[in-house]
Amino acid sequence: MTRIWCIAGMVFALGATATAQDVSTDDVYACTSVAEDADRLACYDAAVGRLQEAEAAGDVTTVTRKEVEQVRQDSFGFSIPSLPSLMIGKSDKDTSLKEVVLPVKAVRGARGNLVITLENGQVWRQIDSKPLRNNDQTEAQIYEAALGSFKMKLDGGVAFRVERVK
Repeated sequence: MTRIWCIAGMVFALGATATAQDVSTDDVYACTSVAEDADRLACYDAAVGRLQEAEAAGDVTTVTRKEVEQVRQDSFGFSIPSLPSLMIGKSDKDTSLKEVVLPVKAVRGARGNLVITLENGQVWRQIDSKPLRNNDQTEAQIYEAALGSFKMKLDGGVAFRVERVK
């Protein structure tokens, strides 16, 4: 898949482009080096036209940083290997999400066997045997632990191991 950036936000190709050429903002940026005004305008018109065609065909879409962050939060706890390469863009800094704090919708189960449903629809299950109580918790802090595992704290309490089930 091809990654491209746009002034409005992150843009990425979803498949083959509407034309035989690859669509890229590099084509638009290359137009800045054209010296003659008329030639530069023609270059911009052609490059932007290819982007518009690809967008109209559904091969390219624009995604804002806010939408990217929402996808990262919604997918937290699942392994989606292609997601980071699509959503990070051209930045060298580590932008992976390490922790989320979300409102709790419901906590079911008995001590050491809790199932936590969050307001956004995520469902997490306790996988260790720590004896925890179901006391109408309102907030879950979930964070990465060792070796790709996750831990959760309910209302700032004791941390316990969890896995995401939905």
